[in-house]
Amino acid sequence: MTNPFLATGRTALWVLGEMGRMAIFLGASAFWAAVPPYKVRRIVKQIHFVGVKSGLVILLTATFTGMVLGLQGYYTLRKFASEAFLGPAVALSLIRELGPVLSALMVTGRAGSAIAAEIGIMRISEQIDALSAMALNPIKYLVVPRIAAGLVAMPLLTAIFDVVGIYGGYLVGVQLLGISSGTYFGEMRQAVDMRDLTGGFVKSVVFGVLVTWVCSYKGYTTGYGAEGVSKATTEAVVLSSVLILVSDYVLTSFLL
Repeated sequence: MTNPFLATGRTALWVLGEMGRMAIFLGASAFWAAVPPYKVRRIVKQIHFVGVKSGLVILLTATFTGMVLGLQGYYTLRKFASEAFLGPAVALSLIRELGPVLSALMVTGRAGSAIAAEIGIMRISEQIDALSAMALNPIKYLVVPRIAAGLVAMPLLTAIFDVVGIYGGYLVGVQLLGISSGTYFGEMRQAVDMRDLTGGFVKSVVFGVLVTWVCSYKGYTTGYGAEGVSKATTEAVVLSSVLILVSDYVLTSFLL
């Protein structure tokens, strides 16, 4: 019979070791990002993959998120005779929380899984070993462009999400439920300040690095075979999603 204390200790040591390996991986990526030559073309290619190709899912998610916020917010605020504050409620919810978090989760599902699978296939097909044999650093060639792309693309996707979501709330609140357009945007302008925008921007930057870092790491360290790639892809999406939610709470605590 397995000793439960021994099993718990082994699990804890494995978790700590994995955290250390991931931190070393991120540190190596930061180091090689600062060492020339810079892979500008590869970075632009990854920005297109992570950012542009995620545009449609971001637009759809933002539109319906804003519409749901507008609908639910209106009927909630009507109980307190505060329908005029629908605009600020929608805008602050999107800018401070839902915009960065939902954008990161959508990018994780669409681009993060693909990053983990692509790098994982390169690992099991020994393409990463071939890069090392050709004196090309695999982290600089494969990982750095993806993390840089996440750093650039995620804030832009979050900004698009916020704007589209606000207009989704406008469609429901103003066009469907009859709130004044001037009231919707006027109250919003007074309620939203630079601190709210800065908080959302900081979250989007952190999430962009986090998603690409975790997914790249899981693909880079995948086990061999199709089962290893599928397991690494699943772990990358699950771990990224959980870390997004955990880091969102931590960042919110510091940014309030």
